[in-house]
Amino acid sequence: MATSTASPASNRMAAVNEMTRLLRLLFEVEREFLRTVTTLVYRVGEPELKYLVCQHAWESAGHARFIRERGRELSGFGAGEDVRDSVRRIFVEAVGHAQSDPLVLTAGFYTVLKPALLAAYRHYLKVTDHLADWPSKKLVEEFIADEERHLREIAPYLQGVEAREWHLHLTQALDDLGGWLGQETRLPLAAGYVWQQHVTPYRHPATCNRGKYPICSSVFGYDPTEDPIVRPWLTDPKTDARVIRLMVYVWLMMEMDAIDYLATVFIETPQAPFDLHHDLARHLWDESRHSQFGFRQLPKLGVDLMTVEHSLDLYNILIQMPPHERYAMMTMEFEAGSFPTKAHVMDRVRELSDFEADTLLAFDRNDEQNHVRYGHRWLPEMMALFDEKRPTEEFVRATQEKFKQCAAIYGGRTPHSLPKEKRLTGENAILALAGADPGARSLPAPCWAPGPGIRARLVCATARGFIAWAALYNHEIAP
Repeated sequence: MATSTASPASNRMAAVNEMTRLLRLLFEVEREFLRTVTTLVYRVGEPELKYLVCQHAWESAGHARFIRERGRELSGFGAGEDVRDSVRRIFVEAVGHAQSDPLVLTAGFYTVLKPALLAAYRHYLKVTDHLADWPSKKLVEEFIADEERHLREIAPYLQGVEAREWHLHLTQALDDLGGWLGQETRLPLAAGYVWQQHVTPYRHPATCNRGKYPICSSVFGYDPTEDPIVRPWLTDPKTDARVIRLMVYVWLMMEMDAIDYLATVFIETPQAPFDLHHDLARHLWDESRHSQFGFRQLPKLGVDLMTVEHSLDLYNILIQMPPHERYAMMTMEFEAGSFPTKAHVMDRVRELSDFEADTLLAFDRNDEQNHVRYGHRWLPEMMALFDEKRPTEEFVRATQEKFKQCAAIYGGRTPHSLPKEKRLTGENAILALAGADPGARSLPAPCWAPGPGIRARLVCATARGFIAWAALYNHEIAP
């Protein structure tokens, strides 16, 4: 007579253990999707697609969090958060390499990996007991609705994208697992299958993609004939509040900088605690919403978005630094130094009795306060991931100096796409659009107006001066 090798205790909990095993796999898939889909953010060019990927990343972080919470109520989920290699390598493969077509990569995530996740959730509902496992059932039903919506939302961006070869490549890798839960018939990989990640490991692109939109090094400066955001105008009491409102919407739209360089951190921190990635995903989604504030409000005020150049310097500089240094500059320098000037800007905009603008700026400020809290919480742990043993304060000071050095090398390299008479600047457009009187606009004309290259070098001349400029340029003005 055959005998079972399982213990009586494990036999008693077999039904729970099996569903816990599936939940654990779903957690790992959602977690690894978050870590890798974020590599699309700075590689796709359409702002609306960037925003959408940020939203989906945040929602996937929520799925993983709730699955983990439910899993820990059940026997056998485990206290660890690592992703098994068989799952991870498929997502890393989907990332492609720096020269890959970003829309083809997007198609890989959304026509292969995400539909397989949807199928896995549906399988879970099929095999679990809907009364005994009711808490899991309700979560999975919500996640199915989210996954179906994600596929609908992404579809317009994939129309006409030729991705059949890449689709087949990823499908074969996934078939080797038999689906994310192993619920399908496994089709072993052919002997000649080549994992691209072994041939061309992924590296971040040297610059980010802004698609059809004009670009430049910086949208912040001191010359109203050159720059759309004239730094002294933001705090000068003579500046018309309508001018400040327009400038702050440009500022908010340019938080696309923060979206692009923050998104680079996920893929480079595979051993990070899940809660770190969860809060990074929230941070990313917040910055995406802030950028949308400007992207959606500027046209309402008469601005043609094709006249607004996108600044690339911060990505180009920060990508030369490791992830913990990028995160330190963002949270401990750019955001932590933003609040005094943001308070002044908010007070000036309130003069206009524009409830929508007041609301957007209030939520922006609230979110930025949370981001600084995230920095205090997670920067030490991120430092530990990179074996950084210096005290946090010392590390931040050293990182500020390194940023200055990198900026002198990698900053100011992106020329204006548009001549100044065709692009949004303080003098030729913002004053007119705001309806302000150019003769009493805000400030005396500057006594000097150096060209962009000279201006960048002058601002870089002092350490603190440059850091303050960088903070402003990153939409967070240092005092």
